Amino acid sequence: MYQISSTSSHSSERKKMKLKWESISTLHQNVFLIKLVSAILITALSFRFFFFRFGQFSPVQVSVNGNSDPLISPPSVISDNDDLIPADIVVEKCDLFTGKWIKDPLGPIYTNDSCGIVVDAHQNCITNGRPDSGFLYWKWKPNDCSLPRFDPQKFLQLMRNKSWAFIGDSISRNHVESLLCMLSTVEKPVEVYHDENYRSKRWLFRSHNLTVSNIWSPFLVEAAIFEDSNGVSSAAVQLHLDRLDKTWTDLFPSLDYAIISSGEWFLKTAVYHENASLVGCHGCPESSNMTDLGFDYAYNTSLRHVMNFAARSNTKGMIFFRTSIPDHFENGEWHNGGNCKKSEPVSEEEVEMKVLNKILRDVEISQFERVVMEMGQEMGNFKLLDFARMLLTRPDGHPGAYREFRPFDKDKNAKVQNDCLHWCLPGPIDYLNDVILEIVANGRIGK
Repeated sequence: MYQISSTSSHSSERKKMKLKWESISTLHQNVFLIKLVSAILITALSFRFFFFRFGQFSPVQVSVNGNSDPLISPPSVISDNDDLIPADIVVEKCDLFTGKWIKDPLGPIYTNDSCGIVVDAHQNCITNGRPDSGFLYWKWKPNDCSLPRFDPQKFLQLMRNKSWAFIGDSISRNHVESLLCMLSTVEKPVEVYHDENYRSKRWLFRSHNLTVSNIWSPFLVEAAIFEDSNGVSSAAVQLHLDRLDKTWTDLFPSLDYAIISSGEWFLKTAVYHENASLVGCHGCPESSNMTDLGFDYAYNTSLRHVMNFAARSNTKGMIFFRTSIPDHFENGEWHNGGNCKKSEPVSEEEVEMKVLNKILRDVEISQFERVVMEMGQEMGNFKLLDFARMLLTRPDGHPGAYREFRPFDKDKNAKVQNDCLHWCLPGPIDYLNDVILEIVANGRIGK
């Protein structure tokens, strides 16, 4: 009996130990499986976060000296529709053109030395010896929304296989050079074309197949101009107000984006023609027996044809008309001692737009509003860029006396010609590109 009882007891103990071991083994297996599943989930979430964070855009870190460090390479192909806003996205409405200049410790994304193109020497203010640099440390801030800093990497990605053109006068050239300097922090453009006088040019960003053109057409209509390289006229301009300049209209259908502008050149002495007949003049002598119609008549007539052409054209692209930009000459004008010595922005209360600049802008706004009313919903790709008031408050951004190289080295009291019309590079004109990229990329169109 004792032996049977002992054997039974040992058998019971073995069974308990086996069950206990199996329970521990099962527990260890369950813990291992839980750890394995957790590791897989964490890894999957990490990859998901990584690709969500960096798969949608390629930020580029750009220093003030122009060196760039792309975090990832640009995609090999971007769809033609990638720069359009999905229909179900509600875009925040904001007037990008109404705001103020605020201090910006970061300053420009390029310098006079780092720009990847040859900038017009008259706008290379720092190289020319301008002693102050405070004008570089301000940025444009719209009143009702934020405005992202210009991202050259983003612009180049959006514009892969696209074509841009800046059509107009020397302010258009000033603007295109600003854009090229900013984009050159990511990729250096190559000049692939220039006309005989080097006034119209085209650049190519090879790795993005983006072309950017500057098309010289200061009146936008056919004009015979008689002046030297310093802008001194030997005869009145002959203007055909109803015949658009083919220099730009022939290229127009092939463009994806264009910025058209004019203005200041219409203030010159000129003889006007319509329907192949002489109709009047501006600034002509009394002995000419011609009717002085005024520059505003010519500008109205010319812009009516320009706006009609741009709004009714079959171009596939987005077309902008940029309003003329006011100058800041004080104590005179271009050729009679005018200057601009301010060193920081002013408020709207401190400055008033000149009468001539106001007349030009009023003509531009009225002609744009006219064609919008006539075309209605059909002109969704024709937009207005009204930078007049934005730049009116930046009298500090011009070359002034430093349009020439070190003008006071030999004589501190030298009398030199000032430029209070064009803009230093880098300078306030760079911030036009912040606004334009926001419109193109995110669909904000102002008021």
